[in-house]
Amino acid sequence: MKLFLKITLLALAFSKIAGAQSFKILPLASGKNTSIRGISVVDKQVAWVSGSNGWIAKTINGKDFEWWQISGYEKIDFRDIEAFSDQDAIILSAGSPAYIFKTMDGGKSWEKKYENNDSNIFLDGMDFWNAKEGIAFGDPINGIMQLLMTKDGGETWENISDKTNIRLNDGEAGFAASGTGIKVVKNKVYIATGGTFSRLFTSTDKGITWKSEDLPLIHGRSSTGCFSIDVFKNKLFAVGGDYLQDENSSKNYTLKNQGEWTQATVPPFGYKSCIVGINDKVVLTTGTSGTDLSVDGGKTFSNLSKEGFHVCKKAKKGKLILLAGSEGRIACLSNKLLK
Repeated sequence: MKLFLKITLLALAFSKIAGAQSFKILPLASGKNTSIRGISVVDKQVAWVSGSNGWIAKTINGKDFEWWQISGYEKIDFRDIEAFSDQDAIILSAGSPAYIFKTMDGGKSWEKKYENNDSNIFLDGMDFWNAKEGIAFGDPINGIMQLLMTKDGGETWENISDKTNIRLNDGEAGFAASGTGIKVVKNKVYIATGGTFSRLFTSTDKGITWKSEDLPLIHGRSSTGCFSIDVFKNKLFAVGGDYLQDENSSKNYTLKNQGEWTQATVPPFGYKSCIVGINDKVVLTTGTSGTDLSVDGGKTFSNLSKEGFHVCKKAKKGKLILLAGSEGRIACLSNKLLK
């Protein structure tokens, strides 16, 4: 019986390794003077990216990218992007001043829709329920998490921070490492924080009321906490670590399933800045420490590549999965079995 159990466990382990090895990271672009942290993948052909030094790029065939900068904003770091088609996209900057721009002609022209010159403003990311309704969050000002809401497709943004009154602890804030510290699903909004505390804030009424809970992740320093979250069906994935010690895997990942937080048997290696649930089995996560993959729904991870990226996203419709990082690097995740 013991021999049978050992054989079964070994078979499962080899099956997971084989499953992970069937995935490949294929380079698509590199060499541009930009650190990409924003990705939005519309479908199997259309995707947009945004990064530092004002760079934005788009593909309409899933592999070749057209690049441009917004005139006068060549030094701005666009940390997040949300695209709805090959024509419509919205970009968000980090730092002060804070900007939100929108294009409706495929990137030929961009209109400024939001500007905030407060020296303390720092937007971390945004997400959209649909083409009209979206929400953005930022680091606290006077202890209150900054929240912006749009109900007209990004044409106007209402500051709802004082209404929601989400108070953060001293040294607690969000991270703009990949624009994925926020996630909307149906009527829900999830926002993760890090620093001295790492918490998950949840709204079930599109940002009107909120509750919070502690995340079982490393925290206590400004470089620690949750950097990215994703939701797939009834699972919520949270990943992070310490970006100043990016080979430290201590408390860098947790999974909430059926209302309970659990740890991975084999966690991702080191600091991770982004995570995405691809299907019931496959979970992808990446960071400066490399790129890891789970083929058992987030229970165990194995290294896919020593090459690290800042952000990874899957298509809203279709099988295209992209990763992006420093030096304008863009790549896709390839696997014939993905559905």
